[in-house]
Amino acid sequence: MDMEIDPPILEVQFKDDDLFEAAESGDASTFKSLSREQLSKALSLRNEDGRSLIHVAASSARAEVVKILSSIDESASVINSADEEGWVPLHSAASIGHSEIVEILLSRGADANLKNGGGRTALHYASSKGWLKIAEILISQGAKINLKDKVGATPLHRAASTGNSELCELLIEEGAEVDAVDKAGQTSLMNAVICHYKEVALLLIRHGADVDVEDKEGYTVLGRASDDFRPILIDAAKAMQEG
Repeated sequence: MDMEIDPPILEVQFKDDDLFEAAESGDASTFKSLSREQLSKALSLRNEDGRSLIHVAASSARAEVVKILSSIDESASVINSADEEGWVPLHSAASIGHSEIVEILLSRGADANLKNGGGRTALHYASSKGWLKIAEILISQGAKINLKDKVGATPLHRAASTGNSELCELLIEEGAEVDAVDKAGQTSLMNAVICHYKEVALLLIRHGADVDVEDKEGYTVLGRASDDFRPILIDAAKAMQEG
């Protein structure tokens, strides 16, 4: 009796462009149909922006694709690979506010403190977009609180400029320097005052922010405040001194 021979398994072939399209549209079935070998090869592909498939999936909020691509060992060498602007997948995931992808990337060895071309870390993006949960996850995975970007802004500067007092509170509790100055000589309190975020300004003063700091143009916090805002700041600062 003839032994039946299993037919050879045919590997499905995809063009590089098809794979990038699948990563962007979240078509997980495409990646599930690839052999381990093909997946490992696919990880080294880059698109015209210098982004890997993991990066494209992360910036398109495609968690399942990120999960599949990062599940093979070789993904560790791609997780921190930057595109032409210095963005890594973690920057993109933090910026769009996708906590599940942020967690997957960190669990696969994403470096929470990498800076992109503008000197910003993932925590800068979480802070400037107001993503509290993502900031918490990043900090729990070793994100440094006081790193400055190219204009000298810390995550607290970014959070203060968006008026998110809960996020400012978290950053301060985790050790943010309240009076850190950016390249214009401005503190987070100045940012909050210029943007007219009363709650954040009062929170910063309660945490000891200096109202007398002068920026590079010679303005103090009070000098930057609008007429109706100034008395509120003065009262808060006085209360702190008397307290």
